[in-house]
Amino acid sequence: MTERCANFIGGQWTGSTSGRTYQRENPANLDEVVVEAPDSDAADVAAAVEHVSQGWRAWAATPPETRADVLLRAADILSDRAESLAVELVREEGKTLAEARIETRRTPQNLRMYAGECLRLYGESIPSADGSLVLTLRQPVGVVAAITPWNFPLNIPSRKLGPALAAGNGVVFKPSELTPLLGQRLVEALVEAGVPDTAIALVHGHAEVGRALVADSRVSAVTFTGSTAVGQAIHESLPPWVRSQLEMGGKNAVVVWEDADLDRAAAIVAKGAFGLSGQACTGTSRVIVHAKVFNGLLDRVIERAREAVVGDGLADHVTMGPLANAAQQEKYDTYLAAAQADGGRLETPTHGCQPRNGHFVRPAVVTDVKPGDRLAQEEVFAPVLAMMTADSYDEAVRIVNDTCYGLSAGIVTADLGTAIRFAHDVDAGVVKVNQPTTGMAMNAPFGGMKRSSTQTFKEQAGVSMMQFYTHEKTAYITP
Repeated sequence: MTERCANFIGGQWTGSTSGRTYQRENPANLDEVVVEAPDSDAADVAAAVEHVSQGWRAWAATPPETRADVLLRAADILSDRAESLAVELVREEGKTLAEARIETRRTPQNLRMYAGECLRLYGESIPSADGSLVLTLRQPVGVVAAITPWNFPLNIPSRKLGPALAAGNGVVFKPSELTPLLGQRLVEALVEAGVPDTAIALVHGHAEVGRALVADSRVSAVTFTGSTAVGQAIHESLPPWVRSQLEMGGKNAVVVWEDADLDRAAAIVAKGAFGLSGQACTGTSRVIVHAKVFNGLLDRVIERAREAVVGDGLADHVTMGPLANAAQQEKYDTYLAAAQADGGRLETPTHGCQPRNGHFVRPAVVTDVKPGDRLAQEEVFAPVLAMMTADSYDEAVRIVNDTCYGLSAGIVTADLGTAIRFAHDVDAGVVKVNQPTTGMAMNAPFGGMKRSSTQTFKEQAGVSMMQFYTHEKTAYITP
């Protein structure tokens, strides 16, 4: 069955003023149209921003307890619908059902956490030399533009819309054009729970929508998760008085040290590299292995790659779903060809995926990769793993840090001292010890270094997240 999406502007579910629509096919079955959505334009964006800019202050004036109750109701609605949402997520984005269920359980938890933040927008009192009362207040920034990716179409938007609304802002939300249905499901739950139409708008569409939204002078803050190229373009286009929170690419590495349990290390590497079909910004794409244990680890990782059951995520026993679209599949092919042209050795078969009517690929393990090769430097966003050796700790850390990215990095070791040293030495915003590079605590700061993130506000954590969505105002009071 093909679902129909609509924009939500001014309390109305409506199509684009252009009259255009587009279709999204199931990446596991290209004959199945999952959803038809408005192909919106700048006029739709202008209408959405106008409505929210005129009305968000009423939501800001709503008592914080009331805002918290609304977010809690939205969380309950999403929890009640978790299984149907998981099935829709598989059909629209391509995850396995097990992976989708993790996301549909996590999303309401995010909203419940931010419901609590409604009541914790604390200021402070400051000593005054003249005896007056000096206070700081935290108040909403205004209209927030939220632009989100397709790989976590419920979880990531909930980490943006949840805190933005908790702080009393208005939000104009553009989900990825690849996952309009899941973006709409989140907005439907928020509106049903009681978020007023003056505080939220939804605009579907392609890059034109994002560009128009970021360019609107009534927008006070932009929160974006996606590619580094798009994030950089957004950053360069914004005036300095518009705050931004940009989470971008990664080229995440795991170091496997000579004292590691190799079975455990292979499980950690495979989950980070091949889970979610390799389509996570924190996914493992490089492994730097102590030369003494390289062959032992390689054999185990190859075995896990070959064990992957690729197919439709709704089918029993499938462990890896398709890539999201043809562009992702082309990147997979392109980078494997480039790796072999650079002298890399493909250790796993990449052919023979069934069924063929989808964007299916197999996990790929490549050896003889040099630190400067494209496969070691550029984000692929697919289940492609570059394996390299290092003879010393210092060499391993140099290879980890030798990219323009700095999102997530991990080490597998039995030595606590090595683990602590690694946590200090790597250029990464997230460091994992004896864990996959993927998977984050929802109440912990999340963000990278270098070109992986803007170096201003962290995403995900309660206190630091709320600082992005609020202004700090200083008040001087004399009786």
